[in-house]
Amino acid sequence: MNLGKTDFIVVTTPTIAGYKIKKVLGMVTGLTPRTRGVGGVFKASLQALKGGEVKAFTSEIEKARSEAVERAIEKAKEMGANAIIGMDVETSDIGQTNVTLLSATGTAVIIESE
Repeated sequence: MNLGKTDFIVVTTPTIAGYKIKKVLGMVTGLTPRTRGVGGVFKASLQALKGGEVKAFTSEIEKARSEAVERAIEKAKEMGANAIIGMDVETSDIGQTNVTLLSATGTAVIIESE
């Protein structure tokens, strides 16, 4: 498999099978803070009363995860990378503000086929 000009690989592992790391460019992070509006919090509260998955938050968290990863990829591309290794996505709450911060962090690298 050849890595084309528009391809960009993101993995959670420290290596990529079939590729060697030519150069490590450094850490990249994509951040996105998210909050729910009053209506969304109310709807989620009602779902929480029933127990199980709070679907009102699931789609928002998934969108935020994708956005954080995309931001990390853009930063890596600006550095000249064609891959990110060791990608990790984490969430944290910011105080008692109903704001959730998603961060996607990894190492920007230049890879080439073995």
